[in-house]
Amino acid sequence: MHQLPKDTSLTRADVDIEPLPDLTCDELLTTTRTVRRGLDLDRPVDLELVKDCLRLAIQAPNGMNRQRWRWLVLTDPAIRAAVARIYCEAYFQRNAGTLNRLHEVDEATRRTVSGGRELAEKLHQVPVLVIPCLELDTEQLPAGNQAGVWASLLPAAWSYALAARTRGLGTAWTTVHLDREREVAELLGLPPTVHQGGLLPTAYTVRTRFRPGPRRPLDEVLHIDRWQDARTVMERS
Repeated sequence: MHQLPKDTSLTRADVDIEPLPDLTCDELLTTTRTVRRGLDLDRPVDLELVKDCLRLAIQAPNGMNRQRWRWLVLTDPAIRAAVARIYCEAYFQRNAGTLNRLHEVDEATRRTVSGGRELAEKLHQVPVLVIPCLELDTEQLPAGNQAGVWASLLPAAWSYALAARTRGLGTAWTTVHLDREREVAELLGLPPTVHQGGLLPTAYTVRTRFRPGPRRPLDEVLHIDRWQDARTVMERS
């Protein structure tokens, strides 16, 4: 990424950002991270760029091709600030216990919770907030198979994150505000039949290179043909 020269009046938005190199499919899938820190809060994001990402996202699979997804894209500073206030309150309420004993938890948890706190405190500065929703026939979510319900939205939301990554944008997949979903719904004027599925803060990132995230080895979570100890799978392979 180009650095700002010294003694200049240029802002970051005035400087050409090095274009994101072409990503292979494997690189895209392994380096699309939840970016809590490192979002460029000073560089505006063109709404048309967000729309481009959403046009790709709505090619995702969905039940019976009903296409019941709906997308709220929040760009107005006052609206973003109001949603961010609710989000921040929900975050600190949810994580109060862990935040009060950060010195006691492991490094990975401390890093994740601290990053989440930073995102919550700066969410109002993120230039675009995307809220994926499902519009159903009833105010209550159907009983039973929730996987079937949300499978008509969440793949598209992840496709949006992937498309954003290829365009130099970072996202942070979060559902914290759903602890107070009705409050956000009333703020945004959502009908009671519209159900929110998450929140994707979207901004350019201050760096373009990301590494794969830490994950458990596949052999520890893989079960073949029937549920069995993962060690049995390793012995058979």
